[in-house]
Amino acid sequence: MKERRDPPPGRPNTDQPPRGAATREAAERGGTRFTDDYLGYLLGQANHALFKEFDAQVREAGLGSLEWRVLAVLSGESPMAVGQLAHEVLSQQPTVTKLLQRLVAQGWVALHDDPADQRRTLVSITPAGQKKVAPLLRRARAHEAAMLAELSATEVQRLKTQLKRLAQPR
Repeated sequence: MKERRDPPPGRPNTDQPPRGAATREAAERGGTRFTDDYLGYLLGQANHALFKEFDAQVREAGLGSLEWRVLAVLSGESPMAVGQLAHEVLSQQPTVTKLLQRLVAQGWVALHDDPADQRRTLVSITPAGQKKVAPLLRRARAHEAAMLAELSATEVQRLKTQLKRLAQPR
């Protein structure tokens, strides 16, 4: 029987997987594929799994995914600069600016001059936009709860906290 010894000070314990690796075996063999253990890919897969079913509900409501994200971000929010909105909805500012023109025409958002900086435009959701997005917000929460049902409340909170940390600008 092999005697177990602690590693010398400053040396990693080789019985433990490297930080960030799912398992020692996965780290050593690199997984069967790079994407089996690569965080960016796993996050993308999780995002796809979360939104693929809900996206059908967004489309049934007559919205595209970017329109949904814009209305969801603006819901319950004070007026926001267009650049900040673009950042929050994970899109480019010119794309969001073009979309906002359509949402203004629909009566779902309003554009305002920023009193503190005349070069900036602020955007806010209108009561009609709030009415349009409110049922989807409820469905999104219910869908999220169903997707996370196998996790404990503590695990859900930990997951969200860690994802927020990863998303912070460096």
